Amino acid sequence: MLQIRCKNINITKSFLEGTSLLDVYQAFAEEIKLPYPVVAAKVNNTAQGLKFRLFQNRDVEFLDAREGAGFLVYVRSLCFVLYKATSDLFPGSKLFIEHSLSRGYYCNFKKRGNEILTQEDVERIRVRMQEIINLDMPFRRTEATTEEAIRVFKERGFSDKVKLLETSGQIYSDYYTLGDTVDYYYGPLVPSAGYLKVWGLELLNDGMLLRVPDSRNPSKLGEMRDMPRTFEVFAEKVRWDIIMRLSNAGDVNKAILKGYASELIQVSEALQEKKIVQIAEEIDRKFRVPENPVRVVLITGPSSSGKTTFTKRLSVQLLACGLRPISFSTDDYFVNRVDTPLLPNGQYDFDNIKAVDCALLENHLGRLIAGERVEVPEYNFVTGKREFNGKKLKLQSDNVLIIEGIHALNPLLLENLPGIATYKVFVSALTSISLDDHNWIPTRDNRLLRRIIRDYNKGAYSARETISMWPNVCEAEEKWILPFQETADVMFNSALNIEFAVLRNNAEVILSTVPKNCPEYTEAHRLQKFIHYFLPVSDKEIPPTSIMREFVGGSSFKY
Repeated sequence: MLQIRCKNINITKSFLEGTSLLDVYQAFAEEIKLPYPVVAAKVNNTAQGLKFRLFQNRDVEFLDAREGAGFLVYVRSLCFVLYKATSDLFPGSKLFIEHSLSRGYYCNFKKRGNEILTQEDVERIRVRMQEIINLDMPFRRTEATTEEAIRVFKERGFSDKVKLLETSGQIYSDYYTLGDTVDYYYGPLVPSAGYLKVWGLELLNDGMLLRVPDSRNPSKLGEMRDMPRTFEVFAEKVRWDIIMRLSNAGDVNKAILKGYASELIQVSEALQEKKIVQIAEEIDRKFRVPENPVRVVLITGPSSSGKTTFTKRLSVQLLACGLRPISFSTDDYFVNRVDTPLLPNGQYDFDNIKAVDCALLENHLGRLIAGERVEVPEYNFVTGKREFNGKKLKLQSDNVLIIEGIHALNPLLLENLPGIATYKVFVSALTSISLDDHNWIPTRDNRLLRRIIRDYNKGAYSARETISMWPNVCEAEEKWILPFQETADVMFNSALNIEFAVLRNNAEVILSTVPKNCPEYTEAHRLQKFIHYFLPVSDKEIPPTSIMREFVGGSSFKY
């Protein structure tokens, strides 16, 4: 008999060897009483599907869709139902699940004859998805040799999955079936389609938006947001993929094996520099208009988006335009630590807009624009106090002021200076590669890997500590940064197509330091699993001015 401890309630019960997680849950269900349906579980801190069978004593924690691992299981399963519905109704079609957007996932759908996707098509797909869910079709996992899995996908014309598996280095691979439809997913699914009660499907631009549950309340759909600027920057990403002839991890790996890694890095960097030049030229044009010229550039972005290096590279290009940029950080206008607002748990809420002395910042900015010389503060993060150390600024006729910080686009920051013309930039690592056509990489994973590597290499935090803090970081971004991204004049994607291949060398070693007996191991294991799909590339070819240098080290910029 096995001894299985349910971590939800810290109770141990005995079970026969080979018992499934679903059977274990049914034995504990009355005592657990989760508010939402269980969709997955952690077994010794590793995410597993509910059909997973136990053959040794284990700790088990059951998850609903509020927990990150459970949410991903739900969404993956829903994506498979969408794919089956499209392949049933439109034989020979192609579905590309590209990226998160508007609290859902944007899907590019190509019919066999390249006809335009219509509202009627989307309604037919929605009806077929509901039929599959009503039938409660089971998801079946098959473990096979990778050679056998490659044969299965070759027969079906899935070149994206073939390239991924051919370069994965794995001896065995799992694939899934739903009825007579076969697909590949790098994580577990729910037991059957009937688990998927909350979802939606909308026609959006020339594709579809797959709507998913609210991560805080999985009984309702996440609220849709109109995000035309974000959609456009993702569309730009697709155009860059076409230029580089890369659309998935398999393409990247094949290019690396052919010796093109250096060229991929050079082209990726060139595309980013071209975009920075365009932004600088647009600022220069608006700086030189006769009425109310732009003198202030506001730059923000979520954690580990690379906004600091972007700001420095933009400053170089502004100099090339004949302007002289002066950097100005909102961090220096933090209130004294004792005056910082508090979170409900009593900790300081440094992400709150009230942690910034907006009134003083507005006063100084207004005076600078008026031509006055202003002594600006410097924040001492050791003492937690704002200090005036004699640093004075005065804008000359060719100066442009660059304000960088997490609140730079928040309208409260400069609400009393409505007459000042500004140019707003939103920077984020909008992941520019997928594992295959149906396995996207969340943009937050890109930033989390960057932050783990930077924190570890600088000795600031261990990988475990960074992962532990990440949910709070994301929650603060949702409240204080992301709501304002669509107000930007331009959005800049700081991710590189070959980035994960470069990050792998750093990330694998650092992630392996997370102990298996801690909750953070779940995320570390998931990150290790997906980054292993990319063949490693040395960072020696990464230029010293690259945004990636902000995270792997070796930057020629001073931070």
